Amino acid sequence: MNIFVSSLNFRARKEDLIELFSPYGEISSARIIVNKETRRSRGYGFVEMSEEDGLKAIAALNGTEHMGRTINVAVGNERPAKPETQEL
Repeated sequence: MNIFVSSLNFRARKEDLIELFSPYGEISSARIIVNKETRRSRGYGFVEMSEEDGLKAIAALNGTEHMGRTINVAVGNERPAKPETQEL
């Protein structure tokens, strides 16, 4: 399950997400989205874990405070597949 985490503190790192979500189950991956030009956090990220553990984490963490900010935690949208391109 892909979990979207927003309103993160701009100092939050991948390790902080892992620490936050690990009490709810095994984490497949965690990432903070950064601005490509400035390399600064954009204030949101994604965590991947099993659906059962993910639903527990969402219920427990949505609306809680983390690093001084109230975070939003929800089911993330799956990335759409990139369309295949054809060479002419």
